[in-house]
Amino acid sequence: MPETPARRVVISGASGLIGSALVEALTADGVAVTSLVRHEPRGPHEVQWLQDAAPLDPDVLAGADAVVCLNGASIGRFPWTPSYKSTLLWSRITPTRTLATAIRALGDDAPALINASATGFYGSRPGERLTEDSARGEGFLADICGEWETAARTAGDRARVALLRTAPIVHPEGVLKPFLLLTKLGVSGPIGRGTQVWPWITLDDEVRAIRHVIDADIAGPVNLTGPTRATANDLGFALARRMNRPYILRAPVWGMKLALGRDATDAILISDADVRPTVLEDSGFDFLHETVEDAVASAVPAHS
Repeated sequence: MPETPARRVVISGASGLIGSALVEALTADGVAVTSLVRHEPRGPHEVQWLQDAAPLDPDVLAGADAVVCLNGASIGRFPWTPSYKSTLLWSRITPTRTLATAIRALGDDAPALINASATGFYGSRPGERLTEDSARGEGFLADICGEWETAARTAGDRARVALLRTAPIVHPEGVLKPFLLLTKLGVSGPIGRGTQVWPWITLDDEVRAIRHVIDADIAGPVNLTGPTRATANDLGFALARRMNRPYILRAPVWGMKLALGRDATDAILISDADVRPTVLEDSGFDFLHETVEDAVASAVPAHS
């Protein structure tokens, strides 16, 4: 960490898995946090926003070192109906544009915008090694991420804008959530072939990486992924071993598409993307968890 950490950070999406952990880590280190919330404010540290079409008062952001936007409805809710696809898009683009507009209005005093995105930006790219310089891929999630990042860049040339292309979080409330019960019951196994490469990161490293991006003055896209390649089978085997359960029952792709829909299955479960954290590593970031096995062990008690 740099010697002079951020003194005040504004966070939207502070009640989510990543946001709540980030708030806890920052406040523990004495950083003042202002949370943008949809409900009535519960104290001076909360500011209500996104009420009707009202813009955000730029003064709310004035003097902050960074604004971290983590809004977005869960992609883990199925099926992706046309209505829910609209929600997935609106819940990302609207908060980002609102913040970018307020930041742009501050001119030379604009804080950095640290905006969420996702490794879904790259689509499914079997056999490729994907870095921040790789082009956008194809598919619904790639399209959403493209619009999301475009909205963030409207903060203007005077603001530093970082785009957090975050991998699925290895956590009981993250990517592990749908697999924990199946594994406990002994009915987990490969998803399709299971050889598709899945980007991943732990919650601890996600929070540390966001703070690193804030304090190291990093701009542009940043892949927030673990440092070693892992397949869906690597994650599944690691979870099964951790819970002392078998990993043998294969889930056919056709069945997943029937249950979850084609778009969700293609974009999440059988997507193949070897995404590397090049910017993080080149800027001196050290990971707490180097492998997906380490990640599972940190997130799940043994034999749970």
